Amino acid sequence: MALAPQTVSAQPGFGAQGGEGAPNRLQQWLVPSPDSGTPAHAVLFRPPGAGPFPLALIAHASSQNVLRRAQMPPPEYRALSAWLVARGFAVLVPERPGHGATGGKYLEDQGGCDEADYSRAGRATAEAIGAALNYLRGQPFIRPDGAVIVGHSAGGWGALALAGENPPGVSAIVAFAPGRGGRANDFPNQVCAPHTLMSSASEFGKTARVPVTWLVAANDSYFSPTLSRQLAEAFRGGGGKVDLQVLVAYGSEGHWLPETEGGVKLAAPELDRALKRLRPTAAKKP
Repeated sequence: MALAPQTVSAQPGFGAQGGEGAPNRLQQWLVPSPDSGTPAHAVLFRPPGAGPFPLALIAHASSQNVLRRAQMPPPEYRALSAWLVARGFAVLVPERPGHGATGGKYLEDQGGCDEADYSRAGRATAEAIGAALNYLRGQPFIRPDGAVIVGHSAGGWGALALAGENPPGVSAIVAFAPGRGGRANDFPNQVCAPHTLMSSASEFGKTARVPVTWLVAANDSYFSPTLSRQLAEAFRGGGGKVDLQVLVAYGSEGHWLPETEGGVKLAAPELDRALKRLRPTAAKKP
């Protein structure tokens, strides 16, 4: 029993963990997570100046495979972050518990294929996004309003769950190929319990009032455009506001489009339209 307080007291404090560097004032941070004993490692990018800046938080993809999660490099989404910084955003990319350097318990486990609980997994991801979001919104260089959440894959699924909670200060959500259970057993276009996935999308949409832009590449083998349309319709049918856009095929696997410079260039027109339509006061072009 005496070890727990020592473990907690040995943890570094939240906030910046060193100086700024390149590109875009890159800085390592520690931010809260839903597990009080596991601070989330994060990287922060900022435009020049003192701000306050609108915040863009990027929620990364995930895996049910414990070894893949442990070996994940720190998520940075440098091309996407640079694109957002150029439009006036401070960008936070937190690494959720159960992944890479953050470590700790994997809180968003969806369970086995047959009994997958996508609602619980999505809410757990949303909780991690919200913990980091609320901490950054309290920083003096961040605007308390006008935030945008950009989610990718499981991170996008968590962003949809977060939309159902209508978090204060969030004006828009952009979800790149949101979902869970894709490429079941590493087979392309195979999804665990797709009807359960659609049911959860409808559930998230019932209380969602934050506008969602849903982007998927034509050659996404995790969540195909056909399945993505069905999921978006389920979210919309529940009451959510969603604009689905199918992007042209990208590379050999469109699911990883938001992680590359070429993919971000391809998505840039839709991203620009999303920010202009959903958040005209916070977004600005260089």
